[in-house]
Amino acid sequence: MKTFLLVAVGIAALAGSACSKAPECTTEMLAKKAQDMTAALQEVIAKDPAKAADLTAKVQAVTTKYQGTTTADEACKAYDELTAAIKS
Repeated sequence: MKTFLLVAVGIAALAGSACSKAPECTTEMLAKKAQDMTAALQEVIAKDPAKAADLTAKVQAVTTKYQGTTTADEACKAYDELTAAIKS
């Protein structure tokens, strides 16, 4: 669980640094996407803790893909992909 939260914080930091560069994705949108991702993560882990290892790999893959994110739009895409990976 701590690993997931650390990954989520890492994505949030990327998103925070990119907020002012792309008006398509607002700070409010990023905050909502972060909440949605965290809720999805907590829900999946609560239902099936055995999925934690699989989710870690999925989240790390998406995090690596967006590691150099410089715009809020890219950060929004990262959150969308993370949420989709968690729910799948």
